[in-house]
Amino acid sequence: MTTDPHLRRAEFVATLLDDAVELPVVGGVGLDPLLGLLPVAGDTVAAGIGLYIVLEAFLAGVPNRTLLRMLVNIVVDWAVGSVPVVGDLFDAWFGSHRRNVDLFARALEG
Repeated sequence: MTTDPHLRRAEFVATLLDDAVELPVVGGVGLDPLLGLLPVAGDTVAAGIGLYIVLEAFLAGVPNRTLLRMLVNIVVDWAVGSVPVVGDLFDAWFGSHRRNVDLFARALEG
């Protein structure tokens, strides 16, 4: 468990969006793929919530290069996630919010 309060809050949001419920075969699934069932609007809401992770990273002093990578993950998740059916499967697999928390944590480590 991290001691950084920014990272702790980001981890909570990533868990909520990407791995809140453990399903057999699939693994962790969160709100992002479920929101994605609403074409474009659901993915836009998930991306907006995901920006909170980037904000926490910014407030923690993460380098701009890492912040840019995090934003690219959100854009890719939003763009591909907006495609009906395929996008929902992609959302469940890609886990952009978890990826962003991993980038955030690595930036704080070194």
